[in-house]
Amino acid sequence: MSADDRRRGRLKVFLGAAAGVGKSYAMLGEARDLKAAGVDVVIGYLEPHGRRATEDRAAGLEVAPRRIARVQGRPFAEMDTDWLLERTPQLCLVDELAHTNHPGGRHEKRWQDVEDLLDAGIDVFTTVNIQHLESLNDKIHEITGVRVRETFPDRLLHEADEVVLVDLPPDALRERIAQGRVYAPEKIRAALTHFFRIDNLIALRSLALREVAEQEERQLLGPELATHEPAPALGERVMVCIDGRPNSSELVRRAARMARRATGRLYVLHVEPSDEQEAAGVHEAVEAAEGLGRQLGATVLRRAGDVAETVVKAAEELAITQIVLGESHRPRWKELVGQSIIARILRETDGVDVHIIADKRTK
Repeated sequence: MSADDRRRGRLKVFLGAAAGVGKSYAMLGEARDLKAAGVDVVIGYLEPHGRRATEDRAAGLEVAPRRIARVQGRPFAEMDTDWLLERTPQLCLVDELAHTNHPGGRHEKRWQDVEDLLDAGIDVFTTVNIQHLESLNDKIHEITGVRVRETFPDRLLHEADEVVLVDLPPDALRERIAQGRVYAPEKIRAALTHFFRIDNLIALRSLALREVAEQEERQLLGPELATHEPAPALGERVMVCIDGRPNSSELVRRAARMARRATGRLYVLHVEPSDEQEAAGVHEAVEAAEGLGRQLGATVLRRAGDVAETVVKAAEELAITQIVLGESHRPRWKELVGQSIIARILRETDGVDVHIIADKRTK
């Protein structure tokens, strides 16, 4: 059988609102049942965090050897994807999907290794927390005050064959932490005082519940609407315009959530400045926002010309139904009341919803 004819592996994601809800424990329980039924199961990577119950749950399952990466002489254990591809189990268990690999492996991120396993026809069970979903990065920062650095693309969750919510009420999770069942004793007080506050956990749990509900809705709609290319008559078309300001990536995430909830397509448009010096100054931020857009399944466009005219023309050509813009803070735009870029777009588009997103960094 050629690589093109090989069945792609099935992906099952065990999603939690936060660490300690029992994702790995639930994943191992299902894997043990499948092994008892004759399925060839291998633990590709498990991070028990010293939790005895998790270690006991893994007993009896084959464990893949670790790849040892050395950074400044220090050893770090990583998943050995090459070994797993050679071993080709029916099912591979992979903890912490959003993990960033140390140098020396096949990829920068563990989710990319998971895609290699799936492409090789290996089924994968994996665990992840809601705060690692890329499009929620700004929302998580707003809720918790913590900027999550390890993320994975939304499409991986959307394309999963099954997403299981491993749920634990906030009070119960805090009790587990207080009992020392999640973190070492010296970390308990800080955990309960900061990230694991009751208000944070309620908000994170709400996001996780909504995520799983939306996943089920996509599956009910059928495969033709679960792809990145929904039927034009049924899906919205959302275009986010970026100009290289610091909030450009935040705008892309907001627009991605809007498109996704409307079962729509996402477009990212950057109108290149005519001033070469200005263009050079925003290049890095634009590249980052465009890369994020591609990761979130967007069609990325770059055009030149008058900004408002170019945005309006692109909206007409692409049959855009929603435009997302960042609030303008350029003094010369504020002086030209009624003639600003935003005002012109509002005036010259017909039947298009225009969303103006405030840049909280300037408040």
